[in-house]
Amino acid sequence: MSRVLAPGSRIGLMGGGQLGRMFILAARSMGYRVNVFVPEHDSPAGQVADEETTRDYLDEEAVRAFARGVDVLTFEFENIPRQTLQWAAEHAEVRPRGEILHITQNRAREKEFLAAAGFPLPAWAKVATAEDLSAAALLTGYPAILKTASFGYDGKGQRRLESAKDAMQCDLSGGPFVLEAQVPFVMEVSVIVGRGMDGQTACYPVCENMHRNHILDTTVVPARVSPDVAGRAEQLARAIAASLDFVGVLAVEMFLLPDGTLLVNELAPRPHNSGHFSIDACVTSQFEQQVRAVGTWPLGSPELLLPCAMANLLGDLWAEGEPRWAAAAALGDVKIHLYGKAEPRAGRKMGHLTAFGSSPETALARVVAARDALRVGR
Repeated sequence: MSRVLAPGSRIGLMGGGQLGRMFILAARSMGYRVNVFVPEHDSPAGQVADEETTRDYLDEEAVRAFARGVDVLTFEFENIPRQTLQWAAEHAEVRPRGEILHITQNRAREKEFLAAAGFPLPAWAKVATAEDLSAAALLTGYPAILKTASFGYDGKGQRRLESAKDAMQCDLSGGPFVLEAQVPFVMEVSVIVGRGMDGQTACYPVCENMHRNHILDTTVVPARVSPDVAGRAEQLARAIAASLDFVGVLAVEMFLLPDGTLLVNELAPRPHNSGHFSIDACVTSQFEQQVRAVGTWPLGSPELLLPCAMANLLGDLWAEGEPRWAAAAALGDVKIHLYGKAEPRAGRKMGHLTAFGSSPETALARVVAARDALRVGR
């Protein structure tokens, strides 16, 4: 086992979004310094970092200099060029490995990896041409979802195809793509799993996720599923993390079918939006867990202290002016998290709320009421 990274050491972080911001806050509470490498100045992560390097990811000289100045390097989103992490890995430990990012930043590679390892997936096929699309539809049937293989998140780069007519009219520029069968799921769930250098794992309670316009809207924890389903979901997440020889925090999104079958939807090789509840509701947050894993500490307890629910705050909330923060803050068991983004835009994640209850249902009602209170009376 590698030595524990002592407090006072310097962690390098690629990416400047809200996940990086929350990672840095956890790392600094544990005594670490954090340097951020990000193309944009005054990023959410850069605002709280010890040092912010503002350069392009393909600036080889800047990447190498950044990696030489840190003790270990991690990342907070997938779309970092593979070459960037290869340069960085010549000067610092990169956790999780850059090869894992290469797999998970492309849907086709990710699905090929999962299928080869025997993990359950919806029917799918790679698509580059109209002929590929016709052949893929024979496998998936209709309706099906056509997704760009790369650079897709929060519903971006996705199209629903209802029939062969839709497929014939489909513009395939901007590919390659994957075509996925639309499965009759009853619930979307996710499992956040931490995994250390020694293979130790820690699973957070299964999250029940509800989306609006393809963007995560609310998460309820624990998910309202049977103990058998919860156990199998956690087992699946642990097995995927082990297959990747993963070090860090991995999110595994799944579909739950009416007969109890679980199918893997997507992987995220870092903390995940559905795991934000853990900041307030767990012994160890997903962000502290990432720090522990990349710093070679023993993993912390993922125990849930109370049933809870999380609601995203999108830029749409600002459409009629500044939200009524005092109205939500007046609900003393509601926690407000904002990400330091200056410009609210429709669909942009600006923050989140977390609320608690005696049951998942009461927590969900509480967080929705708190978000509604931000709008009332403006």
